Amino acid sequence: MDSPRAQNRPVPPSPLSQPSPSKKTRASAEAWGKKGHSCRPLIERFRHDGFDYRQIARERDGAIYAQERRGATIAYEVIRIRRRAGFEIHGRTVEPAEVYPQSESWGADAWTIHTRDAAIEKLKKIIG
Repeated sequence: MDSPRAQNRPVPPSPLSQPSPSKKTRASAEAWGKKGHSCRPLIERFRHDGFDYRQIARERDGAIYAQERRGATIAYEVIRIRRRAGFEIHGRTVEPAEVYPQSESWGADAWTIHTRDAAIEKLKKIIG
């Protein structure tokens, strides 16, 4: 995916009809430091291959993005949010960040779904 710039807006409320269980998620070694979580959050809007993407739901490490063209929703992408560790390149530090799955991960960490209801059901399944 392209590396669009982050938009600092609050995460939209989840459309999931049932409250999520109070089950704790395991911490990952990625993107965590001694001072706690310091990961740049996943962006909420971006443009890629002629489509606009807008995050419409997020629960823990799962999210739904509406895939739009000319203002009309074409499909929904349900993703499992991943994190990458920070690194240094050419003397410049790149902070840890949440990342959108790569194309090669489709079917394992991301799915294209054609209806909003089906996308919500898929999100429920992946967040367990």
